[in-house]
Amino acid sequence: MKILVTGFDPFGGEKINPAIESVKRLPDTIAGAEIVKLEIPTIIFKSLDKIDEAISKENPDVILSIGQAGGRSDITVERVGINCDDCRIADNGGNQPVDEKIFADGPDAYFSALPIKAMVENIKKAGIPASISDSAGTFVCNHVLYGVRHICETKYPGKKSGFIHIPFMTEQCVGRRNTPCMSLDDIVRGLTAAIEAIVENPTDIKVTGGKIC
Repeated sequence: MKILVTGFDPFGGEKINPAIESVKRLPDTIAGAEIVKLEIPTIIFKSLDKIDEAISKENPDVILSIGQAGGRSDITVERVGINCDDCRIADNGGNQPVDEKIFADGPDAYFSALPIKAMVENIKKAGIPASISDSAGTFVCNHVLYGVRHICETKYPGKKSGFIHIPFMTEQCVGRRNTPCMSLDDIVRGLTAAIEAIVENPTDIKVTGGKIC
């Protein structure tokens, strides 16, 4: 199995983004799966173009995207992406769409094609807080979650994709009182456990879970 793992560059005035920092530190092989790492821009459509190019080049079985969700206290595996760009701030390209569809011909939503509950359970087994999220927001993270699913459904049938949000890294919370954060080491361990679950669970497990984060 080959898994393409993507992480965003810094955005919103931050000097670092734990998404790409954690992706860069992932092992090259996890549970026997080859891990291909890709930095993507925090820019609508350009992020999707870069992922599409990598899918064409690498032919991965799975595309897993990682994004920062400052303010969340645990690693959250996303359940669904919606066909809506409604950006609270401008992206790194200066784009700030409001209530616009990502793909005019796309459905209202796509569910993750990954075993999200198995992923959460395996992250927790590794001693890292984790949960399912039922909202990926309406910024570039949701854009990528929805957009990659649409690309897979229309251009690369059979390929699986999904999205994980991670908290701020510890150093990002200096000067931010009462803001949750997580060490980069723990984030990497959590993502590694999530990928192990993807490899080991072709179908998801049946347990309760899910919340709006």
